[in-house]
Amino acid sequence: MMAMTATKGKVLVAMSGGIDSSVTAMMLHNEGYEVIGITMKTWDYAGSGGSKKETGCCSLDSINDARILAVNHGFPHYILDIRAEFGDYIIDNFVEEYLAGRTPNPCVLCNTHIKWDALLKRADQLGCEFIATGHYAQVREENGRYVISKGLDESKDQSYVLWGLTQESLKRTIFPLGKYRKAQIKQMAIDSGYEELAKKSESYEICFVPDNDYRAFLKRKVTDLEERVNGGDFVLADGTVVGKHKGYPFYTIGQRKGLEVAFGEPMFVTEIKPETNTIVLGKKEELEKRQMKVRNYNLTKYASLPEGFSALTRIRYKDSGVMASLEEKDGHVHVLFHEHVSAIAPGQSAVFYEGNDLVGGGFIV
Repeated sequence: MMAMTATKGKVLVAMSGGIDSSVTAMMLHNEGYEVIGITMKTWDYAGSGGSKKETGCCSLDSINDARILAVNHGFPHYILDIRAEFGDYIIDNFVEEYLAGRTPNPCVLCNTHIKWDALLKRADQLGCEFIATGHYAQVREENGRYVISKGLDESKDQSYVLWGLTQESLKRTIFPLGKYRKAQIKQMAIDSGYEELAKKSESYEICFVPDNDYRAFLKRKVTDLEERVNGGDFVLADGTVVGKHKGYPFYTIGQRKGLEVAFGEPMFVTEIKPETNTIVLGKKEELEKRQMKVRNYNLTKYASLPEGFSALTRIRYKDSGVMASLEEKDGHVHVLFHEHVSAIAPGQSAVFYEGNDLVGGGFIV
């Protein structure tokens, strides 16, 4: 399909070399935007210590794929090295959260504090009015605010990881894929002569933990970690010691497998106490709670929560969500679920929805 004359403005497109960001760039180019492609180098594979071959958005092959597509379509492409900034903020936070007994959410932090900031800064330098990414989400202006809503393809929807974006960021953001299903995007790639893109496998791993073994990653980053935390107690809620664990950072709330403690019934991690290197175990029903608090929250649809407000609340990425009453108080969002939810993990994101609209989100205390 022939590109139109650029009339819609200048847009900086984040290109990972994968199918979604590639089709995003082609789509905007064909719609008449003046496209500039940029690939962000966020981490140093050699320093991660992973055992797998280099793959994903930061590999040399992926960077080359993004550049070739840009050349083929006649628009500029740049590589932006943000490894130092990424490492200092995202990886350090990842380690610190586990050492604090929490389960971190690095993709949310990366989107909010690294990728969007880096994109907007470079967009300003290049005279771009807009930035665009290949996320399956939608954004619109309503009542003077910019509102994120779910992508049409709910199985690919990525609004959950975008709750931290500011109004200023959303004002300049385009999500071209939000109105399409993944199958349609694959067909667009094939129709444009990029069949290999449609065949690329997708990675759901944390980019700087390429073998998906966060425990080994922590040991590499904190060389004396095992000495510091090995041999703590597994206890029951009443304090009864029932065994020894390998170190509290290596466990997560709701974990059942790999405890290496024999019981006559399934037992789960219900609480992590870093100050005493203690892990509390309990039955499945002991994981169920009705209340939680959310810190460092950001609201998108409303400037503040309406009084008596309820929203579908998701406590993990693939969670279907439960209705809850929300109240802003003491710098937190206080959440009262309308039914019990299981395995609320401090450090994970709680994200609030009104229908398909993202109301906001924050980190579970």
